[in-house]
Amino acid sequence: MPLITLKDAELAYGLTPLLDRAQLAIRAGERVALIGRNGTGKSTLLSVLAGTRSLDGGEVARRDGLKIAVVDQEPELGIDQTLGEAAQQRAGLNLDGDHDDDPRHWQAQARLSEFLTRLSVDPMRAVAGASGGEKKRTALAAAFAQDPDLLMLDEPTNHLDLDGIALIEELIQKVRCCLLITHDRWFLDRVATRIIELDRGYLRSYPGNYSAYLLRKQEELEAEAVANRKFDRFWAQEEAWIRRGVEARRTRDEGRVRRLEQLRVERAERRERSGNMALSIDTGSRSGKLVAELDGVSKAYAGRPIVSDFSVRIMRGDRIGILGPNGAGKSTLLKLILGVIEPDSGTVRRGTQLEIAYFDQMRDALNPEQSVAENVAPGSEWVESGGQRRHITSYLGDFLFSPRRAATPVSALSGGERNRLLLAKLFARSANLIVLDEPTNDLDLESLDLLESVLQECKATVLLVSHDRAFVDAVVTQTLVAEGAGRFGEYVGGYSDWLAYRERSATAARERGSDAGRSAVAAPAPAPRPGRSKLSYKEGRELAELPAAIEQLEAEQAALTTAMADADYHRRGADQLRADRQRLADLPALIDAKLARWEELEARASR
Repeated sequence: MPLITLKDAELAYGLTPLLDRAQLAIRAGERVALIGRNGTGKSTLLSVLAGTRSLDGGEVARRDGLKIAVVDQEPELGIDQTLGEAAQQRAGLNLDGDHDDDPRHWQAQARLSEFLTRLSVDPMRAVAGASGGEKKRTALAAAFAQDPDLLMLDEPTNHLDLDGIALIEELIQKVRCCLLITHDRWFLDRVATRIIELDRGYLRSYPGNYSAYLLRKQEELEAEAVANRKFDRFWAQEEAWIRRGVEARRTRDEGRVRRLEQLRVERAERRERSGNMALSIDTGSRSGKLVAELDGVSKAYAGRPIVSDFSVRIMRGDRIGILGPNGAGKSTLLKLILGVIEPDSGTVRRGTQLEIAYFDQMRDALNPEQSVAENVAPGSEWVESGGQRRHITSYLGDFLFSPRRAATPVSALSGGERNRLLLAKLFARSANLIVLDEPTNDLDLESLDLLESVLQECKATVLLVSHDRAFVDAVVTQTLVAEGAGRFGEYVGGYSDWLAYRERSATAARERGSDAGRSAVAAPAPAPRPGRSKLSYKEGRELAELPAAIEQLEAEQAALTTAMADADYHRRGADQLRADRQRLADLPALIDAKLARWEELEARASR
């Protein structure tokens, strides 16, 4: 028996049907992903299934005793509580009374503590001062701790960094059943066993993950387009026949007239698929060849290093991704590059003729009291973009805002609409340096695909901060990765390339450890002779040569990284590319080994 069943469900928002006699059944063991355009009613459907919202018609049937846990897109926690207290309340643990003799209570408490620890939640932190990510992790910990029959998650990856997202992927694999809404395509591919698409009021089921869905969906859309063209051609023929008037009346083909009336009804009821954003970027004039150069830049707040001794050169046309945990300094690094803040030490040199479009993850560029149109074109009804002058209503239509929605205050928009509005505002003018700080939050899958393709084709320099791994892979050619204590590493390629490099490095480190262990077992090192502290002639010479050797390896590493980021690098041939990648993977271990040897010899020489 299914855990939950939706039968002939009907639900409308105003004149727009969100559910049109929709059918759905969810069974134990499934991990079902609900996808669809922004505004189609995905979160509303989740509320219906959870029992917090009623249908206009139809039925929701739940298995007797079904235990459901829900995490909303923006979880609401008690403002006067700590995160630990809020988690206990959401997990259904009674905060009052004596539970010393209740083993089930203490088992549940221990389970909650385990998940709070795994999700890096400080239970003593006040909700009032917590970030969006901390609140989301608290709600997720409480949901997993309940061990529900059905776990419902609305955008579980929002506000989480890469490590947090990877942990949620792992935890979801172990739940009894999960229904989730997400626009994270990498997450969908790793987690989902079935895709449910909400499209124009209907629910369609596709077995497999997101990649499998894309193949099936493309076939369906092509078949639907062919069927619609045939229908429209036949309908046009019948309309032409009835308009001949006298001939139609003389033949008295009443059956044909009734059929035409039915065709008109079907054509009126046929709801066209929602359009995509018509996004384009006017890159304006070219910037100078150098966009920015940071040399030994450091920045700290309250004594905590955010960026430490960092150097990088950004050239025109580079597409650079910045990765790392929340709070690691990614946004600070962006602001240093742009000159929004100044470094504590080091120098920043910026190129000439820079026209910057800055997408802020906090959406500070939007005025919530003004309308959609006023935010894009304040004091004007026209937008100048790409050398063309367009009316604001027409321009906003490219970003899926109707004329009525264009007059709506920003404060009334959804998260996805605000992101689309910010993109409309940014690209209403020319820019040759595009800076995107978490642009993918709340954008639907079709909008993400479009933004990806536009960024791939544009000639502007792109700086991107994002936790959307598929988006990073599709857009960037180089990554800067926060590695702790303010340090940033520079790597060729996107997220997958960095992940592969990290895995190779970890494997090499394990192999070095195994080799060292075997050597130690096979031939234990002799105990040092008492009083011997001086180096041999050979060791002294080695110590003197080590700094230059380390410097040479580091220079080689920097040169390889620079060469691999060059636009013409791919022309060197497959064998050279493989050799360079392998050498770049080996260099950190070689440098570490020489540094360790230098420290060892220095310590012995100073005895």
